[in-house]
Amino acid sequence: MAEAHQAVAFQFTITPEGIDLQLSYQALNQIYLSGLRSWKKRVSRIRNRVIKGVYPASPSSWLFVVIAILATMYMRSDPSMGLIAKIQQHLPLSLHVSLSAQGQTMLSALVFSTLLWLSLILALRFCLKLLLSYHQWMFEQHGRVSNTTKIWVTLLRLLSSRKPLLYSYQTSLPHLPVPAIKDTLSRHLESVRPLLTDPEFERMTELTNKFESNLGNRLQRYLKLKALWATNYVSDWWEEYVYLRSRSPIMVNSNYYGMDFLYVTPTPLQAARAGNTITALLLYRRKLNREELKPSRVPGTVIPLCAAQCERMFNTTRTPGDETDVLQHWLDSEFVTVYHKGRFFRLWVYRAGRLLSPREIEYQVQRILDDSSPPQPGEEKLGALTAGERIPWSQTRKQHFSSGVNKRSLDAIERAAFFVTLDDEEQGMRGDDPEGNLDRYAKSLLHGKCYDRWFDKSFSIVIYKNGKNGLNAEHSWADAPTVAHLWEFTLATDAFQLGYTEDGHCKGEVDRSLPHPQRLLWDISSEVQTQAESSLAVARTLADDVDCHVFPFREFGKGRIKKLRVSPDAFIQISLQLAYFRDRGGFCLTYEASMTRLFREGRTETVRSCSNESSAFVRALDGGEAEEQCRHLFRLASEKHQNLYRMAMTGAGIDRHLFCLYVVSKYLGVESPFLKEVLSEPWRLSTSQTPVQQMELFDIKNHPDFISLGGGFGPVADDGYGVSYIIVGEELINFHVSSKHSCSETDSHRFGAEIRKALQDIMVVLTVDPKSSSSSKGSVKPQAKKLL
Repeated sequence: MAEAHQAVAFQFTITPEGIDLQLSYQALNQIYLSGLRSWKKRVSRIRNRVIKGVYPASPSSWLFVVIAILATMYMRSDPSMGLIAKIQQHLPLSLHVSLSAQGQTMLSALVFSTLLWLSLILALRFCLKLLLSYHQWMFEQHGRVSNTTKIWVTLLRLLSSRKPLLYSYQTSLPHLPVPAIKDTLSRHLESVRPLLTDPEFERMTELTNKFESNLGNRLQRYLKLKALWATNYVSDWWEEYVYLRSRSPIMVNSNYYGMDFLYVTPTPLQAARAGNTITALLLYRRKLNREELKPSRVPGTVIPLCAAQCERMFNTTRTPGDETDVLQHWLDSEFVTVYHKGRFFRLWVYRAGRLLSPREIEYQVQRILDDSSPPQPGEEKLGALTAGERIPWSQTRKQHFSSGVNKRSLDAIERAAFFVTLDDEEQGMRGDDPEGNLDRYAKSLLHGKCYDRWFDKSFSIVIYKNGKNGLNAEHSWADAPTVAHLWEFTLATDAFQLGYTEDGHCKGEVDRSLPHPQRLLWDISSEVQTQAESSLAVARTLADDVDCHVFPFREFGKGRIKKLRVSPDAFIQISLQLAYFRDRGGFCLTYEASMTRLFREGRTETVRSCSNESSAFVRALDGGEAEEQCRHLFRLASEKHQNLYRMAMTGAGIDRHLFCLYVVSKYLGVESPFLKEVLSEPWRLSTSQTPVQQMELFDIKNHPDFISLGGGFGPVADDGYGVSYIIVGEELINFHVSSKHSCSETDSHRFGAEIRKALQDIMVVLTVDPKSSSSSKGSVKPQAKKLL
């Protein structure tokens, strides 16, 4: 093999004249450059640890403290109030012998200065943590900022004036608080009131009161004890019990997808799009490793969000187990794994410590596309093992992939930076049926053929035959905003930074001596092939049942909504309530994902968007009430939704607290009828907004066609809908709706039409009111921008 031959750095033979040593200087040079790159990364990581370890101070501030102390001593003043003398007395005897009296004094002053500097850092970090624990600013009305908040803003700006690294704020972020159990139960009763009849609500109230007076306070004490000990009292249990312990397929049920630009495909060449996409992802990884990415913040503010989810973005795989899966993360891999027409390849993206140019990666990808060798027996559908049930995959993995050639090839997939599929289909909004093609594009990214993706990888990139791309992400390691941040960077870097030549190829030079991508070898037994077919049958049944509908809403966007002084998110969520009511004739428990990344290791919380206020507005509008009354009820519903969202963000949500109480009850071996009923309630309407986080990367005004489609996910309930939406620019909202064909009561296209009509109907009602532009309260984002 050519790559094996080139890996040999030297050869020697023993002759009668002695040892004949032959060195390959090219190979030795590559070893040297690769080692140099490794050491540079180590030095960079050590430097970053020091910088973020002393934040919000700087390493150079130590020198300032030392000079200040020495200057005051030179002025014959003792700033330490006798501590320097005491330190000098306790110096080791060897230093007393080897150093003069003046040297001992100088050394003692340096020790005191360092201790003083460290104390100041701890004090600054404690102050920053206190400031970041203040959340009242979020609840203040637009245009009415309290003096307390103004002082808080000033102090926060002062402490955040230094340019931070990606993880600089981590140790200063507050811990997620445990809400009072009485408050959580009260809010839960309020959230289910519009869903229950009077007798049902009375029964739930009685069940709640029994839980609070008996078992609830006992469970709460254990939970508070965990909160004192753990960094975050929710996240580890959420990751384990919601994601990793699930034994059902993660395809469709857990994994989600992200799409390419809506109107533009930068190049029609599959290999070229792969070259730029892979390069952009690796450039993001380089910035991530060097911590050069700016910390994510609450939009329009200087308030940082937790960056812990970024740590496992690359080189990460979810490995199956009999009872629970495990997330495995490795140090940087210098290769990606590529799947094409049933074959797996290892594609090295570094050579001699140098990242290959986009043109070189395109050249290597084209070699894979031109390779006509057939798949090995059982290789083509091997990926179906990751799409089926977890227990069969775990058992097959232990029995047939724990040694030999299969283990080496599986390691190449699992340790890769990420997974790449070169799909042989064309996708995107194209042809005579653009809407239908968008739906097929979504289904392709969500599950593909059920065997041509590696669903266990932290994320997989799909490059289609016509140059369209997309990704499929595993959910347990991070939530959608983290992946969306990566994908925004990738699309923008691909289109605006790396670019293409006039004939659609990547830019850069090509070293044609690059070794060919390596085929991964397998020894797949008949038992493995049988299990792969069985997993594929399960996955196909699940995939065929998914009904996806993707549509851009162009009638208006957030620009027109904000002119009414209404939160765009509240507007959309209330519209979804109206659409569901018209579609199903009632209300349901609604899940809207909110972040808790204001806290260390925070992930998500649930906003129960179906409230008494939103249901009152929906009934009034659909019942033909007067427009003035409908407008009044809408404003109440909008304000209620915003308040629910703020409470979820600041740790006062309902569902994560109840979930953790349930976990504690299971550890204690006690049954709670209340918790069992609450946690078994189906989320028939599950919603999520994909945030646009890096607007500076996209020049929408000059490049209006470069609009992101966002992404989506499968339905949470068998008889419900999954709705994802992204607010792009001022005039466009993209929706992704999913449901199941097997449920006769749901239809994604029908629900999509209801969403369109609901948005338009509410806009008509609000725009009739001449006072609407001044009577409603503002949303979080306008308030945040005014403050910070």
